[in-house]
Amino acid sequence: MVEEILAQTNTRMIKAIDTLSKELAVIRTGRASPALIEHLRADYYGVPTPISQMASISVPEARLLVIQPWDRSALHGIEKAILKSELGLNPVNDGSVIRLNIPHLTEERRQELAKVVRKRVEDGKIGLRNIRREALEHMKADEKEKRVSQDEYHRGAEQLQKVTDKYIAEADSVGETKQAELTEF
Repeated sequence: MVEEILAQTNTRMIKAIDTLSKELAVIRTGRASPALIEHLRADYYGVPTPISQMASISVPEARLLVIQPWDRSALHGIEKAILKSELGLNPVNDGSVIRLNIPHLTEERRQELAKVVRKRVEDGKIGLRNIRREALEHMKADEKEKRVSQDEYHRGAEQLQKVTDKYIAEADSVGETKQAELTEF
């Protein structure tokens, strides 16, 4: 029982770290990355569709994204979606592709983004702790119903804490990496 709970908890924590990584990937760092716009949804024949499913996104230069839709009629919708987003980017549409120049970040904007990164990392760590709490509750319930012994419960709780500490350190590492990207010029 305890091993099952630990395995499920480990899986959930891996997913939480993946989610955190994806959330941080969309924060603009002054460097071009397809992750900046992949999640955006553009209107495509009346259906909100992720840009990554409508076009190829390439990075020919460090500060340039090129979006080439497979259907030229989607150009306007993609352009609109980028303008509506909170990225602050201005698309340049030449009739066949959209170019996005990624401007340098000001120091003030870097500090704002660093705060956003810290908040998202902290939210991720709170999520990890909630997963740990739920797993502990399950283990405690199993112990109360005599499905596991007290010793098994305590060993499981110790292992759970080690796993939680490992993923919290990983969340901090992901955050520090993003912070380093923000401070690069």
